[in-house]
This record gives sequence, C-alpha cells and structure tokens, in this order.
Amino acid sequence: MNVGITGIAYALPAREVPTAQLQRSVAVASGLALPPRMFEQATGIKRRRMAADGEYASDLAIDAATKVLADTGTDPLDVDLLLFASATRDMAEPATAHVVQDTLGSRAHAMDVTNACNSFLNGIDLARAMILAGRARRALVVTGETPTRAMRPRIDDLAQARTAFAGYTFGDAGAAVLVEPVATGGILDVDTETHSGHWAAGGIFGGGSRHPRGDEHTYFTGDGHRLRRIFEDIGAGLIERVALRTGHGWDAYAKVLVHQVTLPYLERFVEATGVPRDKLEVTVDELGNMASATLGVQLARVRPALETGDRVLLVGLGGGVSLMTMVWEVS
Repeated sequence: MNVGITGIAYALPAREVPTAQLQRSVAVASGLALPPRMFEQATGIKRRRMAADGEYASDLAIDAATKVLADTGTDPLDVDLLLFASATRDMAEPATAHVVQDTLGSRAHAMDVTNACNSFLNGIDLARAMILAGRARRALVVTGETPTRAMRPRIDDLAQARTAFAGYTFGDAGAAVLVEPVATGGILDVDTETHSGHWAAGGIFGGGSRHPRGDEHTYFTGDGHRLRRIFEDIGAGLIERVALRTGHGWDAYAKVLVHQVTLPYLERFVEATGVPRDKLEVTVDELGNMASATLGVQLARVRPALETGDRVLLVGLGGGVSLMTMVWEVS
C-alpha cells in the first residue's frame, strides 16, 4: 500500500509584527538602549505573525483543517484519525486534538503528538504508520503553533538576554494535511536520528512535573549558538544517508523544505549540504521560526506548482534533539 498526502493547507494569524517593533517593545520594557535593527540583523527576520489575545493554537489548527477538508471535499466524519501534532497546545489536559475535533464535528480517534519542532513531521509519519497497520483509513494531521507566547517581554540582565534571544525568532502559524492511501507515489522514505543527551540545550521547561507553576519557566530558554553547532555536527550524516539509501541527489527533488530558525542558519545549511538555493522555500525572513508549522506552511506554499511525480524532501530539526527527513512524491 502507498500512503501519501492528498491535501495541504496553512493558516496565519492576521496580526503582523515587524521585528523592529518587537525589539522596541523589549527594549522599553527592559530599560535598555539596544542597537537599531539588532534583532533583525542577527536573525534575518523582518517580521512575523503573532496570535491575537484570545486566539489559540487550536484556532490556527482549526483554520488550516477547515481549509484542507474543503479543498479535498472531505466530510469530517470520514476522518477516522485526528492528530494534533504541535510543540504548543491549548492546555496540559485534555489533548488539544479534542478541541479541534469538537469544532470540526468529526468522530475520529483523536490525540496529541509532541516532539518540539519535529511534531508535525512526526504526526504525518505516525498517521502513515497507522494506515499501513490497518488502524486507520484516512488521517487528518494538524498543527497550531503559538511559540511567540514563550518570548520574554523583558530582559533583566545580560545572562538572561543570552538564553532568551532564540525566543525572539518565533512566529505563529497553523497547518494541516490529509493522509490516506494513494495509487502511486506518496511517502517514499522516512529517516530519523535522535541525540537526547542535548535535551537541556533549549526549550520551554514549565508546565510539567519539574516546574508545574511560575511564569519564569513558561519562556523559551536556550543557547541558540549551541543548538546550531549540535545540528551542524550531526545533521550532515542524516542527509548523506537519505542520498545513499534512495539514490537521489538534489536534482531528484522539485523542492527541499527545511525547518528554518534564522536566515543565517539556513544559509549555513545551504553551505554545508550544497542544496541548490532555488529548491528552497524561504519563509523565515517574513514569518519567523514557526516551530513545527514551518514545514507545513512551506509545503502548502509550494504545492500548487508541483506536478504528479515530483518529489519533495522535508528536513526537520527539533529540540531534544531530533532530526528527521521525509521524501514525498506527488500522486
């Protein structure tokens, strides 16, 4: 059986925030005189979308899911597996998938999947596995990311600035895909690599049993430079394995979609791997780091130009840390 992606859509909050405006807000709250355009020059991010007050991760997922169901003519009751696959969620309990399902009106087996910025890719892989195992026929995988709420609004000292800065790359977004059996093509290859010894390099450490309460632990904390070095050290091997296993070079792909944290890091990825720039879909400069929604937004944007038989390589990078690749061929 071949299993593939038969529908894809994305959603963005209406509110657009220029990076210069974000920097001014942080500087005023912190009582700091920051160099002009410091945030933008360090990240390459000019602006990003931010969810409004009262707009939640589930809302972005519902928006994208509604679009993909309409685009494919799918009745919500014909979906028998619903995965909310996201780094952020509405609440600790119950699963945000139930919030999404309640609005959509489906009756699928619903649950959350979370693995930092690889959540959405993991969700697609899990949906495929469930279909191949005969546990589902048609799966709806959604993400709703609101990581901007983990940005520190104020910096108290230089040490805190260093650990908080990676959080200022974030942008909010949602995405959804329909996953089901296809006659040809589909998801051809999946590979993963995990190095859990680096789990403390960055994250949002509150909300669990370690730090169940307190705003201090609800902000993103991490060393962006350390995370970049980790991915550089271990990422090349994964890309090489895909090429050796599939026999595909860069010319075999219509597009190469990569999780994007900052523009300098994306440029470093191009330098290290040799991927042709025209195969990339650059989103980070206008939308920021959308956590696991990044690949979903990119995939939805490139889909109209793809033809049957075109292949796409998706490369995921997630805190923890984990790396993931997926090869998808348009059916």
